[in-house]
Amino acid sequence: MIVLKDILYKATLNAVVGNTSIEVLAINFDSRKIEKNHAFVAIRGLIADGHDYIGKAISGGATSVVCETLPDKLVDGITYVEVDNTSRALAIMASNFYGNPSENLRLVGVTGTNGKTTVSSLLYQLFKKAGYKVGLLSTVKIMVDDVEYNATHTTPDSLTINKYLSEMNAEGVEFCFMEVSSHGIHQFRTEGLLFEGGIFTNLSHDHLDYHSTFAEYRDVKKKFFDELSSQAFALVNADDKNGLVMLQNTKAKKYTYALKQYADYKTQILENQFGGLLLKVNDSEVWTRLIGNFNAYNVLAIYATAELLGLEKVEVLRLISDLESVSGRFQYVISNEKITAIVDYAHTPDALKNVLETINSIRTKNEELITVVGCGGDRDRAKRPKMGHIASALSTKVIFTSDNPRSEKPEDILKEIEAGVEPLNFKKTLTIEDRRQAIKTACQMAQPNDIILIAGKGHETYQEVKGVRTDFDDLKIVKEFLKQLQK
Repeated sequence: MIVLKDILYKATLNAVVGNTSIEVLAINFDSRKIEKNHAFVAIRGLIADGHDYIGKAISGGATSVVCETLPDKLVDGITYVEVDNTSRALAIMASNFYGNPSENLRLVGVTGTNGKTTVSSLLYQLFKKAGYKVGLLSTVKIMVDDVEYNATHTTPDSLTINKYLSEMNAEGVEFCFMEVSSHGIHQFRTEGLLFEGGIFTNLSHDHLDYHSTFAEYRDVKKKFFDELSSQAFALVNADDKNGLVMLQNTKAKKYTYALKQYADYKTQILENQFGGLLLKVNDSEVWTRLIGNFNAYNVLAIYATAELLGLEKVEVLRLISDLESVSGRFQYVISNEKITAIVDYAHTPDALKNVLETINSIRTKNEELITVVGCGGDRDRAKRPKMGHIASALSTKVIFTSDNPRSEKPEDILKEIEAGVEPLNFKKTLTIEDRRQAIKTACQMAQPNDIILIAGKGHETYQEVKGVRTDFDDLKIVKEFLKQLQK
């Protein structure tokens, strides 16, 4: 039997009213999911305040309530616990409720603007190929060894995280690789987890709709490293000026990786083509099917992490050469007409610039580079003109289109993207609001050997308009239109 006082262990309590020896069958922060003998945690969200639903939770069967402000009227027989921050308390309670599952496996967190999904997913893939039972918590999917679950957030809520970590314990999982987003850190979703290592990939313009300044965004990422234990390792990209900032106050063992700077782990690009990369990692050469400079960084981070976790250097190099690209990350198909279509999740200015520069470094310049790109609604508006500028400057033709407009008007988003286009690039651009039609047009414009980049959605298989999601898979759609060209 799990009792309330046990799951409150290590949580900072301001006041307790009632009996903490009562049984708790489950914890919930959604009053709609409350049943008999559940603990309800009132979270202050961006849209709703859980404190407004305490009465509903009690009516649903909650016997304990964790809140930041005690209700004016207390119900007899209900235990009330007052804390400073319910999001932090929820994370600690979730970890205790599930038996602190992060302590029973080797958990590594990956944070940064770009590369989180690729690094965490490829580490999962590498350790699986090495014969281990492995877990993955990522934007694309959640894996409990061989069993796959759909992911809804980059970093799930703390209850979901601990639930899956507990399942990993039950399945004998030894390693788990987890994306750690700035939202997740700021909302204490990773509080109470024991990380063996943390990886920093890079930092660029993103999420400034949520974090008011870039400095705040950076400092939230840094908080993750500040909280690592002295038994953990902190591995950072030294070529990013924010990399060493992450290490400033950490107690963890410090390691760096880079292509340009002096670092503990270095790599040099010997060959870069659509077939893959030939890299010199420290003193050894390795071929990988991954493409582009940004993937050279990702491969180096994977190599360093695997070595820090105890794998043999020669074995790691062998496994890297066998890795396959991650869904929606520089996935490409080549039609019978020799048109190459690339689908990538690049949804930030830096990521889009990296992908376009990679394509331009590989292509012979005799082909057209046609980019299809948009920006999501209800998100950081400041990046929209930057995306328009980068796409039009680094492509030969650009089609601006809808991404996930969400609650915004697509035409308003498109105007903000177009505002970043310099006059000399106006003739390169075309705006087609309907994303399916935009992809079709790109395929019709392409000639043999041309390259089409469809950026922004990557692995996503839906499009969200006015709160409604409909099926939409960039890769599937571009394959369909390329096939039609063969007829």
